[in-house]
Amino acid sequence: MQSNSPLPGRVAAARLERANAGLLRRVKTARRFADRRLQTAQGELIDFASNDYLGLSQEHTVVEAMVAAAREYGSGAGAAHLLGGHHPLHQQLSEQLADWLGRDKVLLFATGYMANLGTIAGLLERGDICIQDKLNHASLIDAARLSGAELKRYPHADLAAAERRLAQSEGRVSMLITDGVFSMDGDVAPLTDLAKLCQRYGSVLMVDDAHGLGVCGEQGRGSCADLSSQQLPLLMGTLGKAFGQSGAFVAADGHWIDHLTQSARPFVYSTAPPPPVAAANLAALAIIRDQPQRRQRLQDNIAHFRRLATQVGIELQDVHGPIQPLMIGDASQALKLATRLGDAGFYVPAIRPPTVPAGSARLRVTLSAAHSRQQIEALLGALETVHAH
Repeated sequence: MQSNSPLPGRVAAARLERANAGLLRRVKTARRFADRRLQTAQGELIDFASNDYLGLSQEHTVVEAMVAAAREYGSGAGAAHLLGGHHPLHQQLSEQLADWLGRDKVLLFATGYMANLGTIAGLLERGDICIQDKLNHASLIDAARLSGAELKRYPHADLAAAERRLAQSEGRVSMLITDGVFSMDGDVAPLTDLAKLCQRYGSVLMVDDAHGLGVCGEQGRGSCADLSSQQLPLLMGTLGKAFGQSGAFVAADGHWIDHLTQSARPFVYSTAPPPPVAAANLAALAIIRDQPQRRQRLQDNIAHFRRLATQVGIELQDVHGPIQPLMIGDASQALKLATRLGDAGFYVPAIRPPTVPAGSARLRVTLSAAHSRQQIEALLGALETVHAH
């Protein structure tokens, strides 16, 4: 019997609309190698899309730590953290992350998305205020909506607008939430000033430092390294970017973590991450903490890319991290340029709405400590050719 539901028609219309606007996205199957090669259906490409900023996903000691843990403990946790799935490796990772960041406690989650959903929806409720930068990650926006709190957004990195939102929210429970390093623009939020505003207006600051952790700050402690727990009560970090593995955490004083252990639904009701992943993250943390030369190599590669781009007349944004957006504007044009780069042997994805605002489609070049100078120089040669045509 044919369904009378209008939903299939809506789905078909939405797909057609996306396709006509050059916004239809597809899953790419790819195999990554240690030297930044990527095997895809398009052939072998040099990967300039990965968030594995330090190359740790392919680091021998990290891989061996995971393999050894899998042999000893098996491949899965077997239960939620609160039901016996919290392995000694999870506890060790929590304690070492807290010590590294100078925080009281850490709560582990399977992904950054789950960490944000669990934390924000576990703390805020209907009648509260959630103030956010307009370019925050989608998980932060979704979490605010899920919590039932009133969501108020301010123009990107606009301190005066953020203060107006805070002033309007005085007398009510509020949180101000921002990315530390913005995932599509690569710039850093004005964290010290935001912390001062939150203290002035009695709001709680939370930072999602997914793209800063491991990359910047002393010992790789991220964009929030200079903020105390009083200035920044809630810090979210992911283990799938610079750590090169998977997972996430929230770092905070004990009373926050104790509350979230009860109220963060993605933590309470999800199977704990596999213990071998915790072992790999412990090995990655040791490298991030003790090998500053990896971050220096990354910074050298960023400087080399920016220097060469300037020489060949490619306009860059004023950002100095591994995320280097090349602004195109039109989504279809960005897709064409990405395809041409693929034909030339480079994977540089086109980032299109709704991931970025309408009219701001771009190529997103992501640099790693594992890139060679020769790979960066070859990419710039290809970019110069593609831009010329």
